[in-house]
Amino acid sequence: MMQKIKPLRLEKYRIYPAFILFIIIFVLLQGCLSTGPQLVIIGYVGGYKGLVNTNLIAATKLTHIDYAFADIKNNRALLRWERTDTVNLRNLNLLKKQNPALKVLISIGGWTWSRNFSDAVLTDTSRQAFAGSAVDIIKKYDLDGIDIDWEYPGRPGFEGNIYRPQDKQNYTLMFKELRKQMDTLARQTGKKYLLTTAAGAFKSFLDNTQMDKAQRYLDFINLMTYDYSGGRIASHHTALYASKFYKAQNNADNAVKLFIAAGVPANKLIIGMAFYGKISILTPGAKGLGDSVVAFRKNIGYSVIKDSILNVAEFKHYRDRHAKAPYAYNTKTREFITYDDEWSVKNKCEYAKSKKLGGVMFWEYAEDPKGYLLKETNKVLR
Repeated sequence: MMQKIKPLRLEKYRIYPAFILFIIIFVLLQGCLSTGPQLVIIGYVGGYKGLVNTNLIAATKLTHIDYAFADIKNNRALLRWERTDTVNLRNLNLLKKQNPALKVLISIGGWTWSRNFSDAVLTDTSRQAFAGSAVDIIKKYDLDGIDIDWEYPGRPGFEGNIYRPQDKQNYTLMFKELRKQMDTLARQTGKKYLLTTAAGAFKSFLDNTQMDKAQRYLDFINLMTYDYSGGRIASHHTALYASKFYKAQNNADNAVKLFIAAGVPANKLIIGMAFYGKISILTPGAKGLGDSVVAFRKNIGYSVIKDSILNVAEFKHYRDRHAKAPYAYNTKTREFITYDDEWSVKNKCEYAKSKKLGGVMFWEYAEDPKGYLLKETNKVLR
């Protein structure tokens, strides 16, 4: 016999509005606590080669674009290639139609254009002029902020660069003046402007700066945790941790620890990823990582590494699981390649999350036009 089901008497289950409100707030709070703040993904886009094909830029996969570079002349920041820079900046701003939250910053300096930083920030008068010219650029082109890539205060960088002991305190005073003038502009426009810097990710950079003081004026500090190789030993140029195959102090984890110890909050630190590799030639009979280098050959973008080089039978690719860094070696041509790949990028992104850093950045967009590494970055951080 089929059992007769009694109708549900709703009056027995009174649901009070206050209880419903409590459940809604609880669920929302749980969501906020579980996701936490969004980590940034900053991509450097180089305009020094001419016009940028912004159609190839996946704007929705980025939070910030740092346009590289503006130069310095007569204590002023300026667009060296104004004809193409103007077009590039306009087209980068148009990417906000795809991603309204995207921020576009002008990056000043870089490896080859840091020569005049020391002079530009030497006195109160020169700092005011430099800051004013930089602010004029973001005002004229409707940008979202300024990134300073001084390589390096107080120590040699590119051949011929000017540097002096006073750079240590002037580096801080530069950011103070920039922040002051940017805040003045913000009061006029009602828009918040970002001030960031690309920093050398090694101890001597910290020895020649006052990062505990400078960070007060900065939103992010982009750690250039790449280009660590280049000596006489085949080594990783962008390792996350130390390798056991050779002795070296420089790696991303060590840089993060040094900057935190120097007084920089973890959430302002942005870990760097290399969207390019470096090719060196090793000595006859060498087997790869840790062996002697005869000569440096060239840099090469990751899209080419993945699609061409790693498909060559003579190239064997490896993973250094201690350093969390890949490399490849061709015993026939003795070519050694150090680079970031999807595996190492995933490890760096997970590291940024676990250490509660501000996010990740990479140099440079055109080196991986097929977006292999940016896709992996988004898988982990989004």
